Parts: sequence; C-alpha cells; structure tokens
Amino acid sequence: MNPIIPPPRRSFLGNAALGLALAPMGSLLASSARAASPSDATGFGPLKQIDAGDLRVEYAEAGPANGPVAILLHGWPYDIHAFADVAPRLAAAGYRVIVPYLRGYGGTRFLSASTARNGQQGAVAQDIIALMDALGVRQAVLGAFDWGARTACIMAAIWPERVSGLVSVSGYLIGNPQANAKPQAPAAEYAWWYQSYLATDRGRDGYAANPAAFNRFIWQQASPQWQFDDATYQRSAQAFDNPDHVAIVVHNYRWRIALAQGESRFDALEARLASAPRIAVPSITMEGDANGAPHPAPAAYAAKFSGPYQHRNLEGGIGHNLPQEAPAAFAQAVIDVTRL
Repeated sequence: MNPIIPPPRRSFLGNAALGLALAPMGSLLASSARAASPSDATGFGPLKQIDAGDLRVEYAEAGPANGPVAILLHGWPYDIHAFADVAPRLAAAGYRVIVPYLRGYGGTRFLSASTARNGQQGAVAQDIIALMDALGVRQAVLGAFDWGARTACIMAAIWPERVSGLVSVSGYLIGNPQANAKPQAPAAEYAWWYQSYLATDRGRDGYAANPAAFNRFIWQQASPQWQFDDATYQRSAQAFDNPDHVAIVVHNYRWRIALAQGESRFDALEARLASAPRIAVPSITMEGDANGAPHPAPAAYAAKFSGPYQHRNLEGGIGHNLPQEAPAAFAQAVIDVTRL
C-alpha cells in the first residue's frame, strides 16, 4: 500500500489547483436576501479564520451570533459558494450559519508543514468537530453534499450529541475502503472513472496540470442540466488554488479504494465507520432527478437512518450540486429537519 502523500514542498504544487416531494416554501424564504453576484470575491462578505485541530480554517459566517447553528459542508470539486444562496435564507430564518472551506480548499491551511496531507474520511470529519470546539459550538444542524455529506453522516453517527439534525444529499455516504477495493460492475466502474484515473501517477499529474478544465468537466458531468456560467465556475475555482489541494484530493480517492494508507490515529474511528453505523439524529436525505455523479438509490440507505427521517426527491433537472442548483429547497430542509 502506498504511504500518505507527504506535504508538497515545491512551488509548482501551490500553483496547481487540483486536484471533484418538497415542503412548500414559506413567505420568509420567498423574501430572503439576494444572493451575491458571481463577480463578488466571496459572496459572503469578509471571511474569518480560526485555528482548529490541524488547521487554520477559513470560513464564512452569516446570521445572528446567538441563533441556532447551521454548518454547511461542501464537497469536491466545489467550495463554499455552493451555499451562496442557502446561507442568506438560513440567516434570515435566524440561524448562525457557518460555511468552512474543507482541508485543501480556499484559505484553509495546515498549521504544520509536517502534518500528513491526508484526505481520509475520518480526518475530514475530525476537522469539523475541532472547528466546532474552537468556535464554542456545542451542537449544530448539518447541511451537506458530496465529501461534505460523508463528513456530516460520520459526525451524526459517531458524535450524535453534537448534531441536532442532518440534511444529506445522496443519503448515507460513510465508506469502507476494504469493501470499496472490490471490483464493481462495468457500469459502476465507468461512473467512477475519475477515481481510477487519480489512482495512477498519470492521473495525479494530469489533474495537477489542468485542474480548471478537469473540475469544470466534473461539474458538467455531475449536473448535466445545470446551465452555470463562466463567472459562477471561476468564483468557485479559486478555492482549488490551495497548496495542499492536489495532495488531499489524490489521497482521498486512493484511500477510499485501499490504495493509500490513512493515519494510525484515526484507526479506531475508521474501525467504527467500517461497521456502517446507523444514524439516529433527525435526518432528511435529498436527491435531484438529474444527478450525474455516482450515487446510491434512496431505498438502499433508508434503513441506515433509525431516527426521525424523510427523503425528498427534487425534480426539474437538479444535479449533484443540489444546494447551489436548488437553494430554496435545500434551505427549507435544513429548517425542517429539527422539527421532524
């Protein structure tokens, strides 16, 4: 097995953006704040930073400081702007909204050059627990997709006392590298083409050499009916200009299929996750009708949610980046989930 990819030491890596049935809306959401224009630097106003665990986390914050906390978690190859239209809706509803850049994205940085650039699921989940601790947040409702949804599911399963509710696009996403290492049917292998690509040195080098085109292609595949413009994409693409981005993404996808080792300090956590623990906190899962990314059928994961639970299907050509493509529906689910 390959070791964890070490911290990048050469400047070219720093320049390589790497690397991938609804409740009706109330009048509050209908009159919510206007989303920032794509030309704005962040869409959120001044960003904040805080030291938390291994990282100095960069994050956006909106809403009243004393409101119930909602933490919104992005995935690959996306960034905090997936929630640019969600955050103002939740802020208008009274939530303190926190939207962090995950490790390897945006202005989030490792505090030590010697820390392994590790993308395994347990490390990313522990990052968000550390962020909550640093911010003095005892409990939050989590809204997430892609890597963020996996992180949120882990938090809800392992630290349920920290999670008041969970909104997860594509459902239960906790992984098991040993199970994932087994070959799948041809159609499934084809759907995960980028994972196989990144497992090779050619893929790592190709991703690092041309991240902008690579990640835009993933956006188009994952959301084939979403007509995003160049300004919208470029606003998010800035987040990939992070010195650790390539290493984190490559390690994440190699670790998932047992081609790269994780860190021993996460072994006990990963052993618990390998058992596919059930989630008992109030949960809403969501799926768009035009999700072009690999995703399980809702029936395959419904039994993993043992507490109050709903699944919501969205129609209208909604793809993988559901919060950005259907922000009103996503925000409503975050509001609704703790009331189940």
